[in-house]
Amino acid sequence: MSSDEDFSLVPDHQSEDTLEGIKASIKNYKKKYDQLMEETKELTRTIQDRRDLKQQFKHRTDKLTQDLEDDKRSYGDQLANEKLKLDLLKQEELELVAQIKETNAAIKEEEANKKHLMQQADVFTSVPERDMVFKGATGNANNKQEFEMKPHIVYPMDGGMALITFEEEVVARKILELKKHQVDLGGECSITVEARPVHLMLPKLVEIDSEVCSQRILISNLPRMDTDTLRDKLEIHFSKSKNGGGEVVECEYLSDSETVVLTFAENNIAKRVVQNEFHDLSLQKKKHTVRVTPFLNGKISNLKTEMTQCPRTVMLTGIPDIMDRETLQDLLEIHFQKNTNGGGEIEAFLYNPLGQHTSAVFGGVTPDSEDEEQ
Repeated sequence: MSSDEDFSLVPDHQSEDTLEGIKASIKNYKKKYDQLMEETKELTRTIQDRRDLKQQFKHRTDKLTQDLEDDKRSYGDQLANEKLKLDLLKQEELELVAQIKETNAAIKEEEANKKHLMQQADVFTSVPERDMVFKGATGNANNKQEFEMKPHIVYPMDGGMALITFEEEVVARKILELKKHQVDLGGECSITVEARPVHLMLPKLVEIDSEVCSQRILISNLPRMDTDTLRDKLEIHFSKSKNGGGEVVECEYLSDSETVVLTFAENNIAKRVVQNEFHDLSLQKKKHTVRVTPFLNGKISNLKTEMTQCPRTVMLTGIPDIMDRETLQDLLEIHFQKNTNGGGEIEAFLYNPLGQHTSAVFGGVTPDSEDEEQ
């Protein structure tokens, strides 16, 4: 309803008494009604607009709320992942710290080993000096072996067996291929023996840890004389404090290297003695200079073995005890020397009759050279 309209809700009682007044009143009420209806429609549209706007705001609020919840969950997941990564990094840090500690401990241990090895390297070599003349062929230094070992093997033999070592490998292979051999003993008498290969358990790899002994010394450059007298002279000399020595508990002569190992009662005497490498002694009524070097204790730290077949040695089994040992051995050796029997030149022959037990000794056997002796 417009404010400028001249409309009054108070009826004009004077004018209603007449027809004209009544018509005028009806017209005014009709106009009022139309205005009220128009205002009602406008109010309805406004209410509907407010409802639509409210609904839009509600949808928008719901969407914003859902987005907020989604963002909250996403941020929560990211936070959890970052926390997990942080925990992993902390764990890695702890492991790295532990590894650093282990590494530092290992470094200290290696430094201690290095110091010990340097002390070992500072001492004189324990190998006695000996003048040698080289008459062999030279080779590539890269192919040299740092350690060579020739084992001494004792091979048990039962009765009724023999071991034959031929000069050539091809003969041994031929004898093994024939396997059964009929040996003529004369007088229409013969025996049948069987040839079998000989397998030995040989070292393939030997690692030895060595260290300087604090109680022993090695004495070399010794004259050839009675060993008992030599040991007495050395023990007397090195037991005197003026020579840097002390009480001696053992004096052992090593015949293979012609050296003497002297053992003191107390530690570190040996270290003091070897500070003077050469000592003058009165031996055989004249002065003689001996060489003193540290004694190395060796301990096998790694040993690997392998089965190796002897290339030139054959075992004979099934030999009956029908005649004396020497005669039967001669007949067997003659048989296997003949080319017609597949044999050849024999380097060694060992026969063990029935009822006896003995052992064959193999020396100088190595997996590379495969060189054996009986």
